[in-house]
Amino acid sequence: MSQSPSIQWFPGHMAKTRRLIKECLPLVDAVVEIRDARIVISSKNPEIDKLIGNKKRVLVLNKADCADSETTRKWCEYYRAQGIETVVTDSRSGKGINAFPGAVRRALSELIEKRAAKGMSAKAIKVMVVGIPNVGKSSFINRLSKSKKAKVEDRPGVTRGIQWVDVDSSLQLLDMPGMLWPKFESQEVSEHLAFTGAVKDDIMDIELLAVRLLETLKDKYPQMLCARYNIEIGDDEDGYELLLKIGAKRGMRISGGEINTERAAIAVIDEFRGCKIGRISLESVEDIERM
Repeated sequence: MSQSPSIQWFPGHMAKTRRLIKECLPLVDAVVEIRDARIVISSKNPEIDKLIGNKKRVLVLNKADCADSETTRKWCEYYRAQGIETVVTDSRSGKGINAFPGAVRRALSELIEKRAAKGMSAKAIKVMVVGIPNVGKSSFINRLSKSKKAKVEDRPGVTRGIQWVDVDSSLQLLDMPGMLWPKFESQEVSEHLAFTGAVKDDIMDIELLAVRLLETLKDKYPQMLCARYNIEIGDDEDGYELLLKIGAKRGMRISGGEINTERAAIAVIDEFRGCKIGRISLESVEDIERM
């Protein structure tokens, strides 16, 4: 199996975000953590737990349209059993977004009751929205607020400053820039973050990344891989051989008839991120202790 080099990506603005989160925590009633439903473990920033402490939280599993629905259901059960309000969303279509305000109010029910007893029911709930880069945070906020105040691009590191966004008169969101952490725990975590676009592609070897993704999909979703690219997968074939097959099938050749592996690699990565291969979850509840 191919080995990709260790991936680390922690630019200066992410260190700044860490400071901002710490400074702004006293301004909010709860923290909303948005994760990628395909990689629920890898998209959990361990820095967040350290920073927010005992502050009430809500978990949003976004990009659920790209994830295996049964796996996502099990993730919801797992976190709800721990008393964490969990919402499943697809920011692109808006599915699940309307369940979010209710989840926030359930998480903050005690605070809301105390305010009501003091005649402060009109005071808006304020929540901080955090997550890793490219997890769909800005799209989520725009869907929720029915506006386009948060910048949206399909690349990491777009939202650089903080901004308040009103959902309605009773709920305000503090949008924080996406933040990774200085050192990834494992090779698997770093690869999963790279597959989904949480780290910039320009620091990656895109062909090696595609090879590792193909090996992962061969192990977890071989039928989807065969169906998407109209190929057969041999038991002993590695990711590079699969990349060559896909390039040949797509007619991706350069002068001399060689396969253009870079072009094939870009296609595989783009089609995975665009959910064109199928609904794929790279991590399940059963992987928690292993990862």
